[in-house]
Amino acid sequence: MKRRKFLQAGSAVATLPFWFPAASHAAGGWQGPLAVVLRGGRSYLEGRWQTPDVGITGEGKIHLGAPGSMTGAEIVDVSGKVVAPGFIDVLADNAANPERTYRIFEKYKVSDGVTTALQMHGGTPDCAAYYLKFGNMPHYINFGLSTFVMRIRLRTSSLTERQRQVEKTLEEGILGVSHSLEYQPNTSYEEVLSYARLAKKYQRPFFLHLRYSSEQDELKGVDEAIRIARESGAHVHIDHLHSTGGTYHMAEALNRIRTANASGLSMTCCVYPYSYWATYLSSARYGEGWQQRYNLTYSDLRLVGTGERLTKESFARYKGMSKLAAVPEGTLPLDKTVDLALREEFCMIGSDGGIEYEPNANSHPRGAGCFSTAIRHMLDIGMPLEKALEKVTLLPRNLVMPAMKDRGILAEGQVADIVVLDPVVIKGKASVENPNQFSDGISRVYVNGKLAYTPGKLGSAAGVGIRYR
Repeated sequence: MKRRKFLQAGSAVATLPFWFPAASHAAGGWQGPLAVVLRGGRSYLEGRWQTPDVGITGEGKIHLGAPGSMTGAEIVDVSGKVVAPGFIDVLADNAANPERTYRIFEKYKVSDGVTTALQMHGGTPDCAAYYLKFGNMPHYINFGLSTFVMRIRLRTSSLTERQRQVEKTLEEGILGVSHSLEYQPNTSYEEVLSYARLAKKYQRPFFLHLRYSSEQDELKGVDEAIRIARESGAHVHIDHLHSTGGTYHMAEALNRIRTANASGLSMTCCVYPYSYWATYLSSARYGEGWQQRYNLTYSDLRLVGTGERLTKESFARYKGMSKLAAVPEGTLPLDKTVDLALREEFCMIGSDGGIEYEPNANSHPRGAGCFSTAIRHMLDIGMPLEKALEKVTLLPRNLVMPAMKDRGILAEGQVADIVVLDPVVIKGKASVENPNQFSDGISRVYVNGKLAYTPGKLGSAAGVGIRYR
């Protein structure tokens, strides 16, 4: 199946004819005791909101039944709440020092309703070794990665060797290939195309941080991504389009992607629901001419984790420390960027973030509050809850198929990655001054059928590695 059909195919799976068994262990369904029954909550099934019993088997699978029909070791009243698939973050980021920081990273993901964090913007240059090492460690949530082309390029100047190492990760089961052209602008088009062709060979997505973010050139980056999709045949996913590619020309960027898909290409994008970006002062984005490029001054920048306003002197000091600074709120006006993108069926939510340190991380607040903030924002702009949930479950699931075939939808026999949320109060609390904050409105999170989070409290560590085998 062509990846450009992934949305339609996924929607078809999500709306297959659904029925409630006459009894809790009806013939053809689950037979045996249930570990947990979630009762009284609303779930979106068969194209409408319903209130099924949602059971979790001892093996961590989902069993659905009529309201009040199931028995189990634990009956949990979730009346007034919504029971949904766990959120899937395709653009999680914890590449700097994961062995030291991954538990903190996962702590703030699961408290935001995320059950699977996929690092498809970066990842690892060593697939088998990474999964072997981290697979033996306890995880609050499921994890997965893409090939970190930037790091492979730093290892060797030989294009042949770079390609060999990328292909090796694909052979070992990596979920996709990713590259960040703005941060390694010396990468030629031909080299990028070769990586995309490898992704296509193994039927994996190619994640791309575009080459340009300036007002004058950003659409050139969108055009380059479209050309890569056309000439490679790969599914190309554009990372955080509103901060790189559509900041100043979002309507036109979306139109170009929409037209490309209509012509038979396969492309998606993601956004995060914040009106400002943040990145490391040592990165190319803060290279020579950044003030003119973004119409910013030193005092516009805030040090993430404290909110300190920068000066010329502190900018230089923190640049040497590779600290992360945020631009002013409103730099990415949501009504002209994110809101336009969210109308498109090819756009989903991706955090591009992760919390790495405590008690105060130098990390964009999207690392802790992206998904609750996104749902709150989508509801506030009038998007139906079921469409908002698609942006954080079904769409990212379909992007990483078939590795995620057993997850991301609420259906009989699926893995019980589940979030129970309150749509009235859900919101992210993380801020530039204090990004280390749990989100409101996330009532319960189950990962592989085990309770991983309740408000303010971590539970089981039942997460597993997601890869192709």
